[in-house]
Amino acid sequence: MKKIFNLTLAMSLVVVLGMLQSVQARTVEIEVYGMTCAFCVDSLERKFGEMQSISNVEVSLKQKKIRLQTEGNQPSIESIKKAVLDAGFTPVKITILADEK
Repeated sequence: MKKIFNLTLAMSLVVVLGMLQSVQARTVEIEVYGMTCAFCVDSLERKFGEMQSISNVEVSLKQKKIRLQTEGNQPSIESIKKAVLDAGFTPVKITILADEK
């Protein structure tokens, strides 16, 4: 009986931790004006790669977009805008995407 309880408790803990992780993560997509070459892509990848609460950065030169996986609600939308501007580009539109899981 005790083993069944421990197994149930462990499975519940795994489910709760999985839910917490998905709640805390978000995907932010930024349309960017001014990206024209691979150096632009590299500049933006480095800029966002330095930010602590960003777990993944994808920059598309073809689509002129940046896609960020963030941990929780950080960085703020204002911080993201500022980072794009500081890198020398103009954020045109910022969208928080629904969880894709």
